[in-house]
Amino acid sequence: MELHDVWFVLIAVLWIGYFFLEGFDFGIGVLTKLLARDRTERRVLINTIGPVWDGNEVWLLTAGGATFAAFPEWYATMFSGFYLPLLVILVCLIVRGVAFEYRAKRPEERWQTNWEHAIFWTSLVPAVLWGVAFGNIVRGVKIDKDFEYVGSLGDLLNPYALLGGLVTLTLFTFHGAVFASLKTLGDIRARARKLALTLGLVTAALALVFLLWTQAGKGDGTSLIALIVAVVALFGAVGAIKAGREGWSFALSGITIAAVFAMLFLTMFPNVMPSSLDPAWSLTVTNASSSPYTLKIMTWLAAIATPLVLLYQSWTYWVFRKRIGTKHIADAAH
Repeated sequence: MELHDVWFVLIAVLWIGYFFLEGFDFGIGVLTKLLARDRTERRVLINTIGPVWDGNEVWLLTAGGATFAAFPEWYATMFSGFYLPLLVILVCLIVRGVAFEYRAKRPEERWQTNWEHAIFWTSLVPAVLWGVAFGNIVRGVKIDKDFEYVGSLGDLLNPYALLGGLVTLTLFTFHGAVFASLKTLGDIRARARKLALTLGLVTAALALVFLLWTQAGKGDGTSLIALIVAVVALFGAVGAIKAGREGWSFALSGITIAAVFAMLFLTMFPNVMPSSLDPAWSLTVTNASSSPYTLKIMTWLAAIATPLVLLYQSWTYWVFRKRIGTKHIADAAH
């Protein structure tokens, strides 16, 4: 396997890790309106991700940086062609981070309500747009012979990509509901489990159509295996949450996310950005990659830094592993 193939796999792993972790972050943000009944319960939900949400976003920075260094042509075409959607995502992530930090800085109800609205919308919008973006990358976009995007914003809003956006929204919200049931106590935990069951069934219906559509258009034997894993894991997650096994359900919903995005990357390879105008104009792992020397240096750096990051982040989750409930918020207020 060539180094550019290795880095395609590593970038896929980084994106999968990001969506696994940030997926339940987005889900919790959406659930602040769908699940929480009052401000105290919204505080409980926000506190479940309080210690980890910013660390989860590091995976996005790493994925973007690795793409820029390993496949500069891919990075340039993607970020120029998808400029407006990616700008919206970036603004949402910035405002979302500010909302988490500023919400409790003042006691006024209007102040806190406005920031809570911001948390909801800046979680929902990226959850949709990431699915739209990856749906377009898999489907293929208008890239000319100079490897430049020549389409319009309207070209990105096609039925396949929009369905992908609905799948990521429901999948991340389901993942967040399972996480909420795993991290909370009392009535909110029971309602999170009930909502997760409903969301899981909705997600299964949408995901099945999207994955079969993907397999029919771009798939092969390996992507079919990923499809089967995704479907089995998703129904397993629904069954586990119904049985009250939140830990198993969270693991299986995470496997579902991993399998879905693994399938998308498998259907792309060896392309990194297919051209819908002419297959010969597609960006591939070969024509979009950096020099072998650059990839070699990156590989050594990744081999040293990645285990340290994984150990530190695992330690963070272990330290903040306990459940919380409204009684903890009441004690803190008192």
